Amino acid sequence: MDVFETIKARRAVKHFDPEHELSAEETQTIFDMALQSPTSFNIQHWRFVHVTHPETRQAIRAAAWDQAQITEASMLLVLCADLNAWDKNPERYWQNAPREAQDILVPMIKPFYKDKTELQRDEAMRSVGIAAQSIMLTAKGLGYDSCPMIGFDQNAVAEIIKLPSDHTIGMIITIGKGIKPAWPKPGQLEQKAVVIENTFS
Repeated sequence: MDVFETIKARRAVKHFDPEHELSAEETQTIFDMALQSPTSFNIQHWRFVHVTHPETRQAIRAAAWDQAQITEASMLLVLCADLNAWDKNPERYWQNAPREAQDILVPMIKPFYKDKTELQRDEAMRSVGIAAQSIMLTAKGLGYDSCPMIGFDQNAVAEIIKLPSDHTIGMIITIGKGIKPAWPKPGQLEQKAVVIENTFS
């Protein structure tokens, strides 16, 4: 499946074969491709909680309005972000870059984010969103379906996964072998409604 077909074929599927398991190689491929996602200053805010314990999955399902895909999908990921990644040894994000790049970019990171909590959160969410699309397109490229989810109690899930206080949850993604197709697309806005040439007015 080429990239254009993959983008068009990806849909939010909610019904999965509970008996199907992803192979270790498929799971590794999903994570490998997630790590290719771009982030500002290469900070790599994302933290992917791969939930495999049945009891933990059941607890998350209870916190997610009892949605069946939480326990029936082959893979359950809670996509989180470290809000303070910008302040945690930023030199490591550029350790393999040429010295001239390190000397320019590394000193810029902390002043850019310091005391800007809204920017810190926005940046983390941008990073999670980009990684989520990488994950879902990879899953589709492997022949699987996925579903991004925000329908859950954030505080309850945070407690279940023991989320650090300086992290946040962006979304949950379920991945697996779909057994029921998604609904037809409910209403696609026309391109002219969402593409603005140069300015809004």
